Amino acid sequence: MSSELVVAVAQMTSIDDVDANLMQIESLLENIFKAHKPRLVGFPENCLYMRVKEGEKIHGFAPDDEAFHKVAELAKKYDTHLHLGSVPLKLEGHLYNSSVLITPKGEVKPTYQKLHLFDIHLEGQKPIRESDVFRHGQRPSIIEVDGWKIGETICYDIRFAELFSQYARKEVDLIMVPAAFLVKTGEAHWEILLRARAIESQSYLMASAQGGTHQGINGGVRETYGHSLMIDPWGSVVGQVEKRSIGFSVVTLTKERIDGVRRQIPMKFHRRLPVA
Repeated sequence: MSSELVVAVAQMTSIDDVDANLMQIESLLENIFKAHKPRLVGFPENCLYMRVKEGEKIHGFAPDDEAFHKVAELAKKYDTHLHLGSVPLKLEGHLYNSSVLITPKGEVKPTYQKLHLFDIHLEGQKPIRESDVFRHGQRPSIIEVDGWKIGETICYDIRFAELFSQYARKEVDLIMVPAAFLVKTGEAHWEILLRARAIESQSYLMASAQGGTHQGINGGVRETYGHSLMIDPWGSVVGQVEKRSIGFSVVTLTKERIDGVRRQIPMKFHRRLPVA
Protein backbone atom coordinates (compact mmCIF):
# COMPACT_ATOMS: atom_id res chain seq x y z
CA MET A 1 0.00 0.00 0.00
CA SER A 2 1.21 3.50 -0.81
CA SER A 3 1.75 5.53 2.36
CA GLU A 4 0.27 8.60 0.64
CA LEU A 5 -2.84 9.22 -1.44
CA VAL A 6 -3.45 12.54 -3.18
CA VAL A 7 -7.17 13.25 -3.47
CA ALA A 8 -9.37 16.07 -4.72
CA VAL A 9 -12.75 16.93 -3.24
CA ALA A 10 -14.87 18.52 -6.00
CA GLN A 11 -17.89 20.76 -5.41
CA MET A 12 -20.55 21.22 -8.07
CA THR A 13 -23.75 23.12 -8.79
CA SER A 14 -25.47 20.40 -10.81
CA ILE A 15 -28.81 20.88 -12.57
CA ASP A 16 -31.34 18.76 -14.48
CA ASP A 17 -29.20 18.80 -17.64
CA VAL A 18 -26.70 15.95 -18.01
CA ASP A 19 -24.63 17.69 -20.70
CA ALA A 20 -24.25 20.81 -18.55
CA ASN A 21 -23.12 18.69 -15.61
CA LEU A 22 -20.62 16.81 -17.77
CA MET A 23 -19.18 20.18 -18.80
CA GLN A 24 -18.82 21.09 -15.10
CA ILE A 25 -16.98 17.84 -14.42
CA GLU A 26 -14.69 18.33 -17.41
CA SER A 27 -13.90 21.91 -16.38
CA LEU A 28 -13.22 20.92 -12.78
CA LEU A 29 -10.82 18.18 -13.85
CA GLU A 30 -9.02 20.53 -16.23
CA ASN A 31 -8.48 23.04 -13.42
CA ILE A 32 -7.51 20.40 -10.85
CA PHE A 33 -4.91 18.79 -13.10
CA LYS A 34 -3.26 22.06 -14.09
CA ALA A 35 -1.24 21.93 -10.88
CA HIS A 36 -2.04 18.61 -9.20
CA LYS A 37 -2.11 14.89 -9.93
CA PRO A 38 -4.67 13.34 -7.55
CA ARG A 39 -5.24 9.60 -7.74
CA LEU A 40 -8.85 10.01 -6.65
CA VAL A 41 -11.34 12.78 -7.40
CA GLY A 42 -14.63 12.71 -5.48
CA PHE A 43 -17.76 14.33 -6.94
CA PRO A 44 -20.97 15.04 -4.98
CA GLU A 45 -24.34 13.40 -4.78
CA ASN A 46 -26.50 14.00 -7.88
CA CYS A 47 -23.40 14.96 -9.86
CA LEU A 48 -24.69 13.90 -13.30
CA TYR A 49 -28.33 14.79 -12.72
CA MET A 50 -30.10 16.80 -10.03
CA ARG A 51 -33.87 17.06 -10.00
CA VAL A 52 -34.50 20.77 -9.46
CA LYS A 53 -38.23 20.94 -10.14
CA GLU A 54 -40.06 18.93 -7.48
CA GLY A 55 -42.12 16.08 -8.90
CA GLU A 56 -40.27 15.93 -12.21
CA LYS A 57 -39.74 12.33 -13.29
CA ILE A 58 -36.26 10.90 -12.85
CA HIS A 59 -35.51 8.55 -15.74
CA GLY A 60 -32.24 7.20 -14.40
CA PHE A 61 -29.06 5.95 -16.04
CA ALA A 62 -28.39 2.45 -17.31
CA PRO A 63 -24.93 1.08 -16.36
CA ASP A 64 -23.83 1.45 -20.00
CA ASP A 65 -25.15 5.00 -20.42
CA GLU A 66 -23.20 7.27 -22.76
CA ALA A 67 -22.61 9.74 -19.90
CA PHE A 68 -20.47 7.15 -18.10
CA HIS A 69 -18.45 6.54 -21.25
CA LYS A 70 -17.69 10.27 -21.45
CA VAL A 71 -16.51 10.38 -17.84
CA ALA A 72 -14.50 7.21 -18.43
CA GLU A 73 -12.58 8.98 -21.20
CA LEU A 74 -11.69 11.70 -18.70
CA ALA A 75 -10.50 9.10 -16.17
CA LYS A 76 -8.21 7.61 -18.81
CA LYS A 77 -7.02 11.03 -19.95
CA TYR A 78 -5.96 12.04 -16.43
CA ASP A 79 -4.98 8.53 -15.31
CA THR A 80 -7.07 8.80 -12.14
CA HIS A 81 -10.01 7.30 -10.27
CA LEU A 82 -13.23 9.30 -10.52
CA HIS A 83 -15.85 8.70 -7.84
CA LEU A 84 -19.29 9.81 -8.99
CA GLY A 85 -20.81 10.43 -5.57
CA SER A 86 -24.27 9.44 -6.70
CA VAL A 87 -26.41 9.12 -9.80
CA PRO A 88 -29.95 7.76 -10.28
CA LEU A 89 -28.96 4.31 -11.51
CA LYS A 90 -31.21 1.58 -12.93
CA LEU A 91 -30.22 -1.81 -11.56
CA GLU A 92 -32.32 -4.94 -12.15
CA GLY A 93 -35.32 -2.84 -13.09
CA HIS A 94 -35.20 -0.60 -10.03
CA LEU A 95 -33.89 2.90 -9.42
CA TYR A 96 -31.17 3.42 -6.81
CA ASN A 97 -29.25 6.46 -5.62
CA SER A 98 -25.91 4.88 -6.42
CA SER A 99 -22.21 5.69 -6.31
CA VAL A 100 -20.14 4.79 -9.37
CA LEU A 101 -16.35 4.37 -9.44
CA ILE A 102 -14.55 4.90 -12.74
CA THR A 103 -11.00 3.57 -12.88
CA PRO A 104 -7.97 4.99 -14.74
CA LYS A 105 -8.57 2.27 -17.34
CA GLY A 106 -12.09 3.57 -17.93
CA GLU A 107 -13.90 0.74 -16.14
CA VAL A 108 -17.35 1.78 -14.87
CA LYS A 109 -18.24 0.12 -11.55
CA PRO A 110 -21.51 0.75 -9.66
CA THR A 111 -20.32 0.31 -6.09
CA TYR A 112 -22.74 1.47 -3.39
CA GLN A 113 -26.49 2.07 -3.23
CA LYS A 114 -27.64 4.59 -0.61
CA LEU A 115 -28.88 2.79 2.49
CA HIS A 116 -30.72 5.59 4.30
CA LEU A 117 -33.14 7.52 2.10
CA PHE A 118 -33.99 11.15 2.83
CA ASP A 119 -37.63 11.16 3.97
CA ILE A 120 -37.96 14.29 6.12
CA HIS A 121 -40.29 17.20 6.88
CA LEU A 122 -38.61 20.38 8.09
CA GLU A 123 -40.78 22.97 9.80
CA GLY A 124 -42.10 25.51 7.32
CA GLN A 125 -41.07 23.45 4.29
CA LYS A 126 -42.67 20.81 2.10
CA PRO A 127 -41.92 17.15 2.93
CA ILE A 128 -39.13 15.47 0.97
CA ARG A 129 -39.47 11.71 0.34
CA GLU A 130 -36.55 10.16 -1.47
CA SER A 131 -38.09 6.70 -1.01
CA ASP A 132 -40.93 7.67 -3.35
CA VAL A 133 -38.37 7.47 -6.16
CA PHE A 134 -35.53 5.20 -5.03
CA ARG A 135 -35.12 1.78 -3.46
CA HIS A 136 -33.02 1.39 -0.34
CA GLY A 137 -29.56 -0.10 -0.77
CA GLN A 138 -28.93 -3.30 1.16
CA ARG A 139 -25.31 -3.26 2.33
CA PRO A 140 -22.20 -1.18 3.03
CA SER A 141 -19.43 -1.09 0.44
CA ILE A 142 -15.65 -0.92 0.65
CA ILE A 143 -13.65 -0.11 -2.47
CA GLU A 144 -9.90 0.07 -3.00
CA VAL A 145 -7.74 2.74 -4.62
CA ASP A 146 -3.99 2.16 -4.74
CA GLY A 147 -4.24 -0.14 -1.74
CA TRP A 148 -6.28 2.31 0.36
CA LYS A 149 -9.49 0.90 1.82
CA ILE A 150 -12.40 3.28 1.27
CA GLY A 151 -15.87 3.02 2.80
CA GLU A 152 -18.83 4.49 0.94
CA THR A 153 -21.82 6.49 2.16
CA ILE A 154 -24.13 9.08 0.60
CA CYS A 155 -25.42 12.27 2.26
CA TYR A 156 -28.20 11.31 4.74
CA ASP A 157 -26.16 8.25 5.75
CA ILE A 158 -23.99 10.67 7.79
CA ARG A 159 -26.66 10.68 10.53
CA PHE A 160 -26.38 6.92 11.14
CA ALA A 161 -23.32 6.16 13.24
CA GLU A 162 -23.88 2.40 13.02
CA LEU A 163 -22.88 2.43 9.34
CA PHE A 164 -19.65 4.26 10.13
CA SER A 165 -19.02 1.87 13.01
CA GLN A 166 -18.97 -1.00 10.53
CA TYR A 167 -16.33 0.78 8.48
CA ALA A 168 -14.33 1.58 11.62
CA ARG A 169 -14.30 -2.11 12.56
CA LYS A 170 -12.97 -2.91 9.08
CA GLU A 171 -10.29 -0.22 9.64
CA VAL A 172 -10.93 1.68 6.42
CA ASP A 173 -8.54 4.53 5.63
CA LEU A 174 -11.05 6.91 4.06
CA ILE A 175 -14.84 7.29 4.00
CA MET A 176 -16.64 9.02 1.12
CA VAL A 177 -19.61 11.25 2.00
CA PRO A 178 -20.88 12.80 -1.26
CA ALA A 179 -23.84 15.04 -0.45
CA ALA A 180 -26.45 17.61 -1.48
CA PHE A 181 -27.28 19.07 1.94
CA LEU A 182 -30.02 21.64 2.30
CA VAL A 183 -28.90 25.05 3.57
CA LYS A 184 -30.93 24.82 6.80
CA THR A 185 -29.62 21.43 7.86
CA GLY A 186 -26.16 22.18 6.49
CA GLU A 187 -25.74 25.24 8.66
CA ALA A 188 -26.82 23.28 11.74
CA HIS A 189 -25.34 19.82 11.25
CA TRP A 190 -22.97 19.38 8.29
CA GLU A 191 -19.52 20.04 9.73
CA ILE A 192 -20.22 18.77 13.24
CA LEU A 193 -21.50 15.43 11.92
CA LEU A 194 -18.57 14.99 9.55
CA ARG A 195 -15.98 15.75 12.20
CA ALA A 196 -17.70 13.43 14.70
CA ARG A 197 -17.78 10.57 12.19
CA ALA A 198 -14.08 11.04 11.38
CA ILE A 199 -13.20 11.00 15.09
CA GLU A 200 -15.33 7.90 15.72
CA SER A 201 -13.97 6.08 12.69
CA GLN A 202 -10.36 7.28 13.06
CA SER A 203 -10.21 7.66 9.29
CA TYR A 204 -10.19 10.46 6.75
CA LEU A 205 -13.53 11.71 5.42
CA MET A 206 -14.03 13.18 1.95
CA ALA A 207 -17.29 15.13 1.77
CA SER A 208 -17.90 16.40 -1.77
CA ALA A 209 -21.00 18.60 -1.77
CA GLN A 210 -23.43 20.34 -4.05
CA GLY A 211 -23.30 24.07 -3.40
CA GLY A 212 -25.14 27.12 -4.66
CA THR A 213 -28.30 27.99 -6.56
CA HIS A 214 -29.51 25.31 -8.96
CA GLN A 215 -31.65 26.72 -11.79
CA GLY A 216 -33.63 23.99 -13.52
CA ILE A 217 -33.93 24.03 -17.29
CA ASN A 218 -37.64 23.21 -16.92
CA GLY A 219 -38.22 25.61 -14.08
CA GLY A 220 -37.61 25.31 -10.37
CA VAL A 221 -34.84 26.56 -8.14
CA ARG A 222 -32.98 24.71 -5.40
CA GLU A 223 -30.39 25.85 -2.87
CA THR A 224 -27.68 23.61 -1.43
CA TYR A 225 -25.20 24.27 1.36
CA GLY A 226 -21.87 23.43 -0.26
CA HIS A 227 -18.90 23.69 2.12
CA SER A 228 -17.15 20.56 0.82
CA LEU A 229 -14.69 19.26 3.39
CA MET A 230 -11.74 16.96 3.91
CA ILE A 231 -11.46 15.82 7.53
CA ASP A 232 -8.50 13.93 9.00
CA PRO A 233 -8.72 11.07 11.57
CA TRP A 234 -8.26 13.53 14.45
CA GLY A 235 -11.34 15.45 13.32
CA SER A 236 -9.41 18.41 11.90
CA VAL A 237 -10.46 20.17 8.70
CA VAL A 238 -7.56 19.74 6.26
CA GLY A 239 -9.27 20.90 3.06
CA GLN A 240 -12.42 22.77 2.15
CA VAL A 241 -14.36 24.71 -0.47
CA GLU A 242 -15.66 27.72 1.45
CA LYS A 243 -17.81 29.30 -1.27
CA ARG A 244 -21.26 28.00 -2.23
CA SER A 245 -20.36 27.41 -5.87
CA ILE A 246 -18.15 25.24 -8.08
CA GLY A 247 -14.69 24.59 -6.67
CA PHE A 248 -12.22 22.01 -5.37
CA SER A 249 -9.57 21.29 -2.78
CA VAL A 250 -6.59 18.94 -3.15
CA VAL A 251 -5.16 17.16 -0.10
CA THR A 252 -2.43 14.58 0.48
CA LEU A 253 -3.58 11.83 2.84
CA THR A 254 -0.98 9.84 4.78
CA LYS A 255 -1.03 6.47 6.49
CA GLU A 256 1.21 7.98 9.17
CA ARG A 257 -1.60 10.32 10.25
CA ILE A 258 -4.06 7.44 10.52
CA ASP A 259 -1.62 5.21 12.40
CA GLY A 260 -0.65 8.02 14.75
CA VAL A 261 -4.24 8.72 15.78
CA ARG A 262 -5.06 5.03 16.25
CA ARG A 263 -1.89 4.49 18.27
CA GLN A 264 -2.71 7.33 20.66
CA ILE A 265 -6.34 6.27 21.16
CA PRO A 266 -6.53 2.53 20.36
CA MET A 267 -10.31 2.30 20.07
CA LYS A 268 -10.31 -1.08 18.32
CA PHE A 269 -9.10 -2.73 21.53
CA HIS A 270 -11.72 -0.96 23.65
CA ARG A 271 -14.98 -1.79 21.85
CA ARG A 272 -17.43 -3.51 24.22
CA LEU A 273 -20.60 -3.90 22.18
CA PRO A 274 -20.97 -6.47 19.40
CA VAL A 275 -22.14 -5.51 15.93
CA ALA A 276 -25.95 -5.68 15.88
